[in-house]
Amino acid sequence: MSADTAIMPIPGPVDPVPVPRAATPRADGKAELVGLSKGQIRATFEEAGLEPKQAKLRAKQVWHWIYNRGVTDFEAMSDIAKAQRPWFAERFAIARPEVVEAQVSTDGTRKWLLKTHDGHEFEMVFIPDADRGTLCVSSQVGCTLNCRFCHTGTMQLVRNLEPSEIVGQVMLARDALGEWPSQPEGRMLTNIVMMGMGEPLYNFENVRDALKIVMDGDGLGLSKRRITLSTSGVVPMMDRAGEEIGVNLAVSLHAVTKEVRDEIVPLNRKYGIEQLLEACAAYPGANNARRITFEYVMLKDKNDSDEDARELVRLIRQYRLPAKVNLIPFNPWPGAPYECSTPERIKAFSNIVFEAGISAPVRTPRGRDIDAACGQLKTAAERKRKAREPA
Repeated sequence: MSADTAIMPIPGPVDPVPVPRAATPRADGKAELVGLSKGQIRATFEEAGLEPKQAKLRAKQVWHWIYNRGVTDFEAMSDIAKAQRPWFAERFAIARPEVVEAQVSTDGTRKWLLKTHDGHEFEMVFIPDADRGTLCVSSQVGCTLNCRFCHTGTMQLVRNLEPSEIVGQVMLARDALGEWPSQPEGRMLTNIVMMGMGEPLYNFENVRDALKIVMDGDGLGLSKRRITLSTSGVVPMMDRAGEEIGVNLAVSLHAVTKEVRDEIVPLNRKYGIEQLLEACAAYPGANNARRITFEYVMLKDKNDSDEDARELVRLIRQYRLPAKVNLIPFNPWPGAPYECSTPERIKAFSNIVFEAGISAPVRTPRGRDIDAACGQLKTAAERKRKAREPA
């Protein structure tokens, strides 16, 4: 059966978006400090009984230990009086997501299966290159968008990740790479992409608050130019993301006609290609030095024709977009309804876009042997969860 005959349009609207439940409080009743701003840590200390001047001082010290030193134990905070450290340890936590399993691909890609404190699993991936190291961070447990080419998108949405769990992924990667104390020089982890599980703009406030800590010069200290947020096209939130976060924007486009994008990215039925590209054109800070990236997964006989390539060029020119296109060979998974375009077809598509003066590199698949490639962040999580369940 061909991919075309196997695929039927998904019936029904994509609204309303399921509202994920909130995380349950920590079982030990402690207040989590990771993910709080400096002001929030100070306020938390005041609420616990410190007088304002003391709370301000301790908040500054604790912030430094958490984000510059990577410390998780108050006993290691040498500039806090030894007699006072147990008081902090009884009331506050400095946690990381629990590591269920860590895997390393033959190409050096690393993947972690992680667990939240209330027992839900998600994944993150680190991709090392010669000139950079990129951490792919999740924003939700599961996903609600149901993109047909994406294995991750076939999961049910469980809940949004909290700022502590988003920042915690970055800190856990720093732990694994031995990159404490925090410093801008010589890092392996140089870039972050919000391209893991979930749609970041459906968890906007938590993603925003987490990335502000990641970008804080006194925090984890990554430049906003080193961070990319990917969206499938949540148009109403895109301008706000540009104004309040200001990181690079990547858009999961994947098709240039309404018919095909409606099928493979169902969100297109709510926010169509025209609305999406208008929002891209209006994205704050986009220019030739900070181009918008269009992600385009290559699906055999679905979106990979010369006509599709020419229409992509036409749309980018029509909306005068400072853009580049990442062509992504489709990563297969069990039961996938599509096949990957042939290398020859991908090259021909890329050449048409390049010849129009638009960068269109073909992304080299990474971590396929550990299901860490684009769109595969489901396989291990579900397989291992089911293996642990009683028969």
